[in-house]
Amino acid sequence: MRVTAQEVVTYLTEPAGDLESRIDRIIAGSPEAEVRGIGVAFIASHDIVLEASRLGVNLLVTHEGAFYSHQEEQGFAPEDPVHAAKRKLIESEDMIIYRFHDHPHSYRPDIITAGLIEALGWQDYEHRDLGTASVVRLPQSRRLSDIAGHVKQKLNLPYLRAVGDPETVCGQIGVAVGYRGGGQHAIPLFEQERLDLMIIGEGPEWETPEYVRDASAQGRAKALLMLGHAASEEPGMKLISERLAGRFPGLPVHFIPSGSMVEIL
Repeated sequence: MRVTAQEVVTYLTEPAGDLESRIDRIIAGSPEAEVRGIGVAFIASHDIVLEASRLGVNLLVTHEGAFYSHQEEQGFAPEDPVHAAKRKLIESEDMIIYRFHDHPHSYRPDIITAGLIEALGWQDYEHRDLGTASVVRLPQSRRLSDIAGHVKQKLNLPYLRAVGDPETVCGQIGVAVGYRGGGQHAIPLFEQERLDLMIIGEGPEWETPEYVRDASAQGRAKALLMLGHAASEEPGMKLISERLAGRFPGLPVHFIPSGSMVEIL
């Protein structure tokens, strides 16, 4: 049965209800084009576009965009050689790219956060959805160093950044994906939710990390783990790929990992 890109978009956006978003849209290709296969990834990087083409898919659903700006203004300078080469690649591969950012965060619970919790194996633990974060209660408190090892193993991460004493015992954990680790959002949760630990994607280093460092210096058992933006949100996109495969069984659906962008030298 023929499936168009717009039909896939409609399926993805329905759970968020009547949400207006200038971010979520088809940024390359036509909504009326027939879909031969779906690739799902965190971001539409050069390598991801090539891999999607190699897999034979022509619709790429990504959480972040293609041109280095949240608002997707087609890059800072369309004549820039990197921008131009990427645009040419997308067009030459006849790739449809759908930016799927605001809608998944508006699912209840937020499917991007839910994907991370599931990837960590914590979905059956007592937890509460706060909309922009979730709170997980471990059945048995563990040291920060042990939790960090668990997170690295489950997410296949080469490293984590941590603030606080590695021996800090943590049971009540806040989870905030993407760029929700800023002080205005994350710091109040420590007291409001009686958190021992927050696991975040990223945020300004002089805000929440400094708060946790000062708390630790004052003898307060607080800790922070910073996964990185992509590492925190990629599991949610994998969960989305699984749902797409269930909804469109006649189409090949591939989750395409982005890999680590930053290396430690």
